Amino acid sequence: MFEGIEFLNKELFWLLLLLPLLLVWYILKHKKQTAELKISSLKGFKVTSSWLPKLKHLLFAFRLIALGLLITALARPRTVDVSTKTKTTRGIDIVMAIDVSASMLAKDLSPNRLEALKKVAAQFIKGRPNDRIGLVEYAGESYTKTPITSDKAIVLRSLNEIKYNTIIEGGTAIGMGLATSVNRLKDSKAKSKVIILLTDGVNNSGFIDPKIASELAVEYGIKTYTIGLGTNGMALSPVQILSNGNFQYGRVQVEIDEELLKEIAEVTGGKYFRATNNKKLAEIYDEINKLEKTEIEEFKFYNYEEKYRPLVLLAGFLLLLEFLLKNTVFRSFI
Repeated sequence: MFEGIEFLNKELFWLLLLLPLLLVWYILKHKKQTAELKISSLKGFKVTSSWLPKLKHLLFAFRLIALGLLITALARPRTVDVSTKTKTTRGIDIVMAIDVSASMLAKDLSPNRLEALKKVAAQFIKGRPNDRIGLVEYAGESYTKTPITSDKAIVLRSLNEIKYNTIIEGGTAIGMGLATSVNRLKDSKAKSKVIILLTDGVNNSGFIDPKIASELAVEYGIKTYTIGLGTNGMALSPVQILSNGNFQYGRVQVEIDEELLKEIAEVTGGKYFRATNNKKLAEIYDEINKLEKTEIEEFKFYNYEEKYRPLVLLAGFLLLLEFLLKNTVFRSFI
């Protein structure tokens, strides 16, 4: 009956405790007011049976019900229709710069560094529904895989297609990857612009110095988070390509230019992270996700519909009915 209804003044329901007290009072009062006449025999009296005296107690029942309805009406029953409208007040444009050099096939992360990254990055992208995201690939050179877009299906499909290939020149051009990412974001009108640059090596290729690329990022107000990917010590990594096209793996010392990555992050106002395993990599992207929050303004509209009027009308009807019956049908019995 009261599904979907709320009561504004719930504390008034304590008044309902008066009803059983009034009922007890009525029973005691009725017993005291009933006159008794003791006689030896009813012979000579005409006995008539009438149901009206028995129904006179309905008058008090009407009064109790009316009082209960009035208390419920005072508690202000009402239905609430809530409509919500959200507005993104601060959008973020993000470019993910991904190292796709052969060393990203190292197996110190499962199944390898590149596949582990793709899995974690996909979850990150799915968790940013209000932001625009783009992808940049780099090895010895760099290029834009996907321009910044709000279409997450396109970004996820492009991310899934990323793999090592021999088309891109070998090496690790961190400066080129960062510069290409800056180029994608420099004309962005977003309130916040972010680059997430991941590498598993040292800068050994490209014609743009990483420090110059960092200065460009600062000039355009672009924050850069850098991630060094790879275990500490030795890792099972590709060392040469066999005649059948497959890689031969060997134990290789993991070398990451952490000083350079820390400097890039510090200069641009970002942060450096080191991912040595799958769990740590996932935690890093979770932390970046928390650091870069899109501000969303939510508007709630409340539409209240009062439900006390029918209760008051019904209570009034019962009181009026009691009054009429008391002064007509039950007049001679009260």
